[in-house]
Amino acid sequence: MRRAAFIDKDGTLIYDVPYNVNPARIRLRAGAAAALSELQAAGYEIILVTNQPGVAIGRFSERALGAVWTCLSKRLAAQGVRLPGIYYCPHHPQAVDPRYRKQCHCRKPRAGLLLNAARGHDVDLTRSWMVGDILDDVEAAHRAGCRAILLDAGSETEWRLSSLRIPDFVAPNFASVSSHILANRARNPVRHELNGSRH
Repeated sequence: MRRAAFIDKDGTLIYDVPYNVNPARIRLRAGAAAALSELQAAGYEIILVTNQPGVAIGRFSERALGAVWTCLSKRLAAQGVRLPGIYYCPHHPQAVDPRYRKQCHCRKPRAGLLLNAARGHDVDLTRSWMVGDILDDVEAAHRAGCRAILLDAGSETEWRLSSLRIPDFVAPNFASVSSHILANRARNPVRHELNGSRH
């Protein structure tokens, strides 16, 4: 089974422009491509996992995300990084469109996106990492059974802490993300409850 580095999109892989689907406004975070290239060379699958509530609340259509995924794939490919999987959640409990109004299993901090990605790409979650900029990303990772890095980008504002929301590492930048993962890839992680169950 493969190892994976699951990467959040807005605020992590790219600088956050709220509800943006215009490729011209997409900018990769400094150091992201180099770090992901290093992880990929070490055998990690790079998989995007992202909440996209803008669909549910009517800021953009689900179809509009296609141009975003194409842009990100091309930008990363230009720097030698493959993006073999993109998993996103378009739902929200207060959606204006009833098709997207539900308490789903995929919206982070639930683990559904990571679990689906793991099944789709034959990933061993216990040997994998999630990188995100808020504690919902950390919780989703631990629910799925993998380790979590919080990218300290100033995005987290609530700091609601629990045993599932304590990062395994807090990284000031992407260079430290890749160096920490590579330095700890041989260490067995602490096992969290799997399949999205709540502690």
